[in-house]
Amino acid sequence: MTKRNIVIASPFLIIATNFGVAFLFGALIGKWAFMPMVLIGWALWLFFILKYGGPDSIKKWLQKTKGGFGWGVLALTVGLIPLPLFLLHNGTLSSWEIVIPWLLLAIINPWFEEFYWRGLLLDYTKNWPSWTSILFTSVLFAANHAAFGINSVVNNGFELVISTLIMGLVWAIIYKKTKSVRWLVFSHFLVDFLSLSTPAFLDLFEKGSW
Repeated sequence: MTKRNIVIASPFLIIATNFGVAFLFGALIGKWAFMPMVLIGWALWLFFILKYGGPDSIKKWLQKTKGGFGWGVLALTVGLIPLPLFLLHNGTLSSWEIVIPWLLLAIINPWFEEFYWRGLLLDYTKNWPSWTSILFTSVLFAANHAAFGINSVVNNGFELVISTLIMGLVWAIIYKKTKSVRWLVFSHFLVDFLSLSTPAFLDLFEKGSW
């Protein structure tokens, strides 16, 4: 297989692994299965980022944004969507066992995800029709997140997949227009931070309660 074919096929491997880990660790440690899911996901993304992107690609992804300031405003708007949830349920951050994984995920996860889903995959499909490339990466981005609903009621359901798909579409368009992941990493950080990832994975508040 060529490098391009390997990268294009890689999301299917990652999604299958994510679902497998969710079922396996869900049976062993229940709702805390999100932790091995996240760690294994990071390891896989890092492998593909470094193997098929490398330092030069990372440098390019982090270049100064092109396009108008409006793309940054759009990224910020998407990032603030979960703000009502945070305002209603930040009381669930009641212990260090909850706060530490929540903060680490919010700080680290956006880099891996944006480098992989937007940077690497959109670069390797740049010769496709633009909307085909955007849809390909965004649909698979949403499908990967569906695995987190296996052990979590809050993250289970059609609504999460659709909302993640919409975010993926917007972030992909912003990357296409700005040629940078700077705004995307910040927007993704806000989503992970404000959506209270760890309390949500552990079902510490009710689904649809915001």
